[in-house]
Amino acid sequence: MLTEKIKALKIEKDAVILAHYYQTGDVQDIADYVGDSLELSRIAAATDKKMIVFCGVNFMAETAKILSPDKKVLLPVEKAGCPMAMMINKKRLEDYRRANPERIVVCYVNSYAEVKALSDVCVTSSNAEKIVKHFRDKKMLYIPDKNLGSYVKKKYNLDMELWPGYCHVHNNLNLADVEKAREEHPDALFLVHPEAPLAVIEQADFVGSTKGIIEYASASDKKRFIIGTEQGILHPLKKNNPDKEFFPLSTRMTCYNMKYTTLEDVYNALLNETHEITIDPEIQKAAKKSLDLMLELS
Repeated sequence: MLTEKIKALKIEKDAVILAHYYQTGDVQDIADYVGDSLELSRIAAATDKKMIVFCGVNFMAETAKILSPDKKVLLPVEKAGCPMAMMINKKRLEDYRRANPERIVVCYVNSYAEVKALSDVCVTSSNAEKIVKHFRDKKMLYIPDKNLGSYVKKKYNLDMELWPGYCHVHNNLNLADVEKAREEHPDALFLVHPEAPLAVIEQADFVGSTKGIIEYASASDKKRFIIGTEQGILHPLKKNNPDKEFFPLSTRMTCYNMKYTTLEDVYNALLNETHEITIDPEIQKAAKKSLDLMLELS
């Protein structure tokens, strides 16, 4: 059985398998740790294993490599990318920094290493509010997600410019989706990820990261929930709460990049040690500073 082969290879290679909540259910189930970007970053930084197999998209595997430069980090599917991370690059950020030297660059972890290397601090959806509040008296630029940036900017009345990037899965949500879901499930609480547009966020009963949504739903005495984030989160929600019902805000909420990874890909990555993540040492060193500050302030 493939799962047994993966478990045996994992021991043989002294590897740890990390998976994001947006992965398919079978990939989540084979992983040693399933989490959001912040939780998986902490695990990557702390692991004593020689190898990290990261079931996610490429910026996540890059982050693991930056935090654990002495580990071999593998991405099972090389083409698993993040469209949001591609909406900003080194050249454009360098130009902005030259024109706006007074602004602190707050970089969402959904970005590539060369962008992190030019940033002052990284954040995830779990810790963005806490870290941004640390710099609330400063002029800031939030990259690359305009929606999460808009949410914290309005909430704390910040002097913050916003990069025009977005997650296409969340950005496509609209008030009509909310109205339809509320009509179909009038007794359900609406939980949403802050990568959604501000107008949608403002209709929610709870706003939080993937981990935050799972923890909120699990702790709640309510039994029905409308979930405003990628549908992969429904697997751990149902697994952890068999007595509760969960309804996606929209059937469009699928990140196909996150769904590329299969059990066969995980097995092949372990067997052949394919798609190893490599980063220029100078970029890695600079990017690590912004990630280390994030972990410190978290």
